[in-house]
Amino acid sequence: MVISWLGQACFKIQSGDLVIVIDPFSKDIGLTPPRFRADLVLVTHGHYDHSNSESLTGEPLVITGPGEYEAKGVYVHGIQTFHDTTQGKERGLNTIYSIELEDMKLLHLGDFGENALREETLESVGDADIVMIPVGGKYTVDGEGAAKIVKQLEPRLVIPMHYKIPGLKIGLAGAEEFLKEMGAAKIEAQEKLVIKKRDVGEEEKTEVALLKPV
Repeated sequence: MVISWLGQACFKIQSGDLVIVIDPFSKDIGLTPPRFRADLVLVTHGHYDHSNSESLTGEPLVITGPGEYEAKGVYVHGIQTFHDTTQGKERGLNTIYSIELEDMKLLHLGDFGENALREETLESVGDADIVMIPVGGKYTVDGEGAAKIVKQLEPRLVIPMHYKIPGLKIGLAGAEEFLKEMGAAKIEAQEKLVIKKRDVGEEEKTEVALLKPV
């Protein structure tokens, strides 16, 4: 499996010929939208920096909310959460996606804005090998809050997203606070993550992977 980050909350996950894209963004955020073929697109909520599935080519299946889905050999579970700490009154709903692929479970938290994962959310999510979590604050949890959520989930690997990078027009904090909270302040960013099941073994410690936007 190859995981690439395009900026904001957008990821490309490739398994063989299968291409999954999560939260493709509009050019209005200052970054170049994804313009490649996709088989499956997951949209966590309808904001313009997360829902530009039209920029992708091919004829992808687009999933836009809670529910259980099985397509192209992939099992996806969408779990409803809130985009804020006021039960959606400020910024509406958000969908967390659990993706089962290559005997691993990936969890993408979208624009999760609650202070913590509620008990019922944790039960729905279950165990996760790899977690993609927003850390830039303002519209989502910040670095400190994200680190607390990682402790709730106890994944084998966590990838920060939705934070300040060059060119982004949306005012977010950087990833530094999160990395410091996770004890990974000196970690080097990598172009992409190539990972197999054996790489997310039985180690109890959560590793951090920092990706460069591509």
